Amino acid sequence: MKQLLLACLMASHFSLAWADAEVQADPWVLLNKAAHAARDLSYKGIFMYQSGTNSRSIEITHMNAGQGEYSRIVMLDGLPQEVLSQGSDIVIFSPRNEKVVIEKRRGKNLFPALLPVNMELVKSSYQARVSGMERVAGREGVVVLLEPRDGYRYGFRLLTDKEFGLLLKATTLNQRNEVIEQIAFGQLNLLNVDDMDWFKPKVDPDKPYVIEEELPSSVSEKTHDWKLDELPPGYRQIDHIKRMVPGKKAAVNQLIFSDGLSSVSLFIEPLIKGVRPKVGHTMIGPTNFYANVNDGYQIVVVGEVPQATVSQIANSVHFNK
Repeated sequence: MKQLLLACLMASHFSLAWADAEVQADPWVLLNKAAHAARDLSYKGIFMYQSGTNSRSIEITHMNAGQGEYSRIVMLDGLPQEVLSQGSDIVIFSPRNEKVVIEKRRGKNLFPALLPVNMELVKSSYQARVSGMERVAGREGVVVLLEPRDGYRYGFRLLTDKEFGLLLKATTLNQRNEVIEQIAFGQLNLLNVDDMDWFKPKVDPDKPYVIEEELPSSVSEKTHDWKLDELPPGYRQIDHIKRMVPGKKAAVNQLIFSDGLSSVSLFIEPLIKGVRPKVGHTMIGPTNFYANVNDGYQIVVVGEVPQATVSQIANSVHFNK
């Protein structure tokens, strides 16, 4: 009995020593490990998304067997939907609507791959610090707080797996440090197989699915009749898409901005005669919407960022006279 008690005391001592060492770890090293783990590891799990009264369960299977990334995401609640991706190519299956959408991955990445591999842009906009330990989905993790350097982005509380580095939980915090969004694994298993039979949607092959494919479009800066004056600090333009939308005669321009972690989309399109333009601010969960009218164009900015960010981006659009 004495030997058993001694063994328990020794185990407790080493556990406390390990926890203390993890708390003193470099937070940026932990976040960098999490970014790579989400892309390099093979895993399958179910995570829960929560925002206000809205919640849903999502199953993810991800594999990287040395030939690139493959993933399959299945919505377990509400309308059925599956998302298959290979690298930056995404195919969205909506069995209820009998629709297939093919597009490129843009803007914010999906959980658990929320963090970019290159952290330099994130470091310029956030401060990071380790804030204790936590256990989720049966796995021990290290808590890292990402605190914004200004009011143009939210804060984040991230839990990284202590063994493999994978992001286990991500909590979005507003300026009052209130939780406005949370994503966390409830089940998680690391995979050690290269079987790709799972990489296919559960759809009825006999149904006549409508395929909507995003066509590549070359956007030249010289063709713009508008410009952006001053973006919020830390944000950079990472993409510009010009696309035709069903029911509209003119193309819609979408510009995507990011600070490395948060992303914002700016939409610019000519006003449609007889259609009442959108004006004002709306917030749904962590997402802010801001719309105004400028020189005959409808301007809409959308992003999981504070109101000040979407407002400044919308008001920075000026048209050439």
